Amino acid sequence: MDKIESTAKPVLPFDRIGGREPIQRMVDRFYDLMESEPDFAELRAMHAADLSPMRESLTDFLMAWMGGPRDWFEKRPGACVMSAHRALEGMNYATATQWVLAMQQAAKDTIPSDPDFVDNMVAAFASMSKAMAANAGKGDSH
Repeated sequence: MDKIESTAKPVLPFDRIGGREPIQRMVDRFYDLMESEPDFAELRAMHAADLSPMRESLTDFLMAWMGGPRDWFEKRPGACVMSAHRALEGMNYATATQWVLAMQQAAKDTIPSDPDFVDNMVAAFASMSKAMAANAGKGDSH
């Protein structure tokens, strides 16, 4: 029996959720939650007063992370998101957990039609945030 080779490319997460617009909605919801919910106060305190640049940066990063346009990386050659975050004042397990919980709520609110995608994405975020917290204050060794 001949082996049938598939020419179909796997669907990238970026395409699965519909591109930039849903990611932007999720990021906006995340920062809105961070600003309005007392449970995320420590996380909010780690950020500048104006969240506009962060909204753009996180949207660009997530687009690239999900297989879309790589604008975030092109604007920051050699940048390492893990190194940048673990050096932040206030980075610890509590703030990392707040980040994951706020992002989980934002994703559930803005991508309700794909709970499997949300669960997998949040699991990846949880793993990354734990690593950042575990290495908080350490030098850039990526």
